[in-house]
Amino acid sequence: MSEIAKLEVGGKVYEFPIYTGTEDESAIDISKLRGVTEGVITIDRGYKNTGSCLSEITFLEGEKGILRYRGYSIEELAEKADFLEVAFLLIFGELPTQEQLDKFNSDIKKNSVVDDDIKKIIDAFPKSAHPMGVLSSLTSALTAFNPGAVDIDSEEDMYNSVVGILGKFPVLVAWTMRKKQGLPLDYGKKSLGYIENLLKMMFKQPNEKYIQNPIIVNALDKLLILHADHEQNCSTSTVRIVGSSHAGLFASLSAGISALWGPLHGGANQAVLEMLEGIKKDGGDTNKYMAKAKDKNDPFRLMGFGHRVYKNFDPRAKIIKKAADEVLGNLGVKDPVLDIAEGLESQALADDYFVARKLYPNVDFYSGIIYRAMGIPTDMFTVMFALGRLPGWIAQWKEMRLNNEPIGRPRQIYTGESLREFVPVEKR
Repeated sequence: MSEIAKLEVGGKVYEFPIYTGTEDESAIDISKLRGVTEGVITIDRGYKNTGSCLSEITFLEGEKGILRYRGYSIEELAEKADFLEVAFLLIFGELPTQEQLDKFNSDIKKNSVVDDDIKKIIDAFPKSAHPMGVLSSLTSALTAFNPGAVDIDSEEDMYNSVVGILGKFPVLVAWTMRKKQGLPLDYGKKSLGYIENLLKMMFKQPNEKYIQNPIIVNALDKLLILHADHEQNCSTSTVRIVGSSHAGLFASLSAGISALWGPLHGGANQAVLEMLEGIKKDGGDTNKYMAKAKDKNDPFRLMGFGHRVYKNFDPRAKIIKKAADEVLGNLGVKDPVLDIAEGLESQALADDYFVARKLYPNVDFYSGIIYRAMGIPTDMFTVMFALGRLPGWIAQWKEMRLNNEPIGRPRQIYTGESLREFVPVEKR
């Protein structure tokens, strides 16, 4: 913090320290601005230029297409690690030893049973309920079955809470989907791996044996890794700000799920498939919709291309494209919607308009294709996103609490009416 920023307000000059991160990011510390200037604040709609915290978890450089978890590149983690290794890394700060990973896996399995009364809560939802609403409610309901607050100063208590939610969350995800489909709720098998067990719980039919497909397992494992954290996005910031009130872990996660639900955030991969369905209903002419996307006067948006953070390319999309090609090739799915997706992809990658603007297919585009090919319903896509993001939310909540961050309380500039006299109803 050797550098100083100077701000002149009302003829007075104020000095503020500048933080520099390990990747040379700079930030002016204005935490004392309101106090020293006697009331002056900043306006930053959407907090696009505001650093809400100091964090050691995820580094993201959108201009260069860089994403790292705890210093490890997303490319290397997706190639060499599995989802639980990445979850351990995000939450506890280092890659686990084999002994730590075995214990982590074993402890998660021990916590993979939820209270049977959760089934009663699921039964209370109509089949028409959106899975994200169900998942948020079930996550919040876990508080009722685990009423004790997490002792953040106890490593054991924190660890038990982590393996508890990592064990139970896949059950809630699978049950949410099976409730929607009218299928019996299944617990899977402890002998299976984390991803294999999830797939069995989701897709096991009551009258036949479930057979694992290693290509599907690998693709889903990579997808969850790619979604595990993404710096201070909307849902992560929500988890942190809710947790800053010292709300419990489950309540904070439930709030994050609700934030992720929005179509501008986690619902983007669902929006991709809804767009593709719309193109199909209109005849499936991809040339027509490519032209519409390039027409400034046309309100149509080509969903799943470009990214508000990555201004060059989405590094996650490069990784998952290969998995998407493998899944489609292995399953041999004949689906006109997926044919439209492949057509849009190939055209966009070769179109000067899209290439010049770096509007490449992003992770939401490819994840939607994979989930569709796997047979996951469109309205479950964001639920799968939530499962992947779970370790990141936990890590961010844990970091926020251990750093004893103050309660989140943004300011505002009031633009309403000034003081007015009350008018009795008969004179209005």
